[in-house]
Amino acid sequence: MNGLTIELKQALIDQARLYQKRAYNPYSHYAVGAAVLAEDGQVYGGTNIENSAYPSGLCAERVAIFRAVSEGNRKIKAIAIVTCNGGSPCGACRQVMREFAAADMPVILANDEGDIIFESTMDGILPRSFGPEDLEI
Repeated sequence: MNGLTIELKQALIDQARLYQKRAYNPYSHYAVGAAVLAEDGQVYGGTNIENSAYPSGLCAERVAIFRAVSEGNRKIKAIAIVTCNGGSPCGACRQVMREFAAADMPVILANDEGDIIFESTMDGILPRSFGPEDLEI
């Protein structure tokens, strides 16, 4: 899928698993780790960080993407997300992913054993999406 080797997929999953272990999730007890591959080959990880004021927390996917963007990488080539059951990213995360990814970007969902549960593309998980190009005049 989009030129990702099996080894690269596994490396992204392994990085996401590492970040899953760092989750701060005392309320939901649902640990999430994410790893994004930036256009320059750098990998950025993120974990979900909850807060007692629930809306103040942040999902692992957005933490990883925002880390990449804060380092100057604005194009995401792939993302791996790890949860206990291979759960899907929320709507807000999908929209943020779309902001920085092409329609054919690989999205890999794995469980905390590292098994791939689901693979798709950005367009596959957010069809007919709204992106930056829709605002171009």
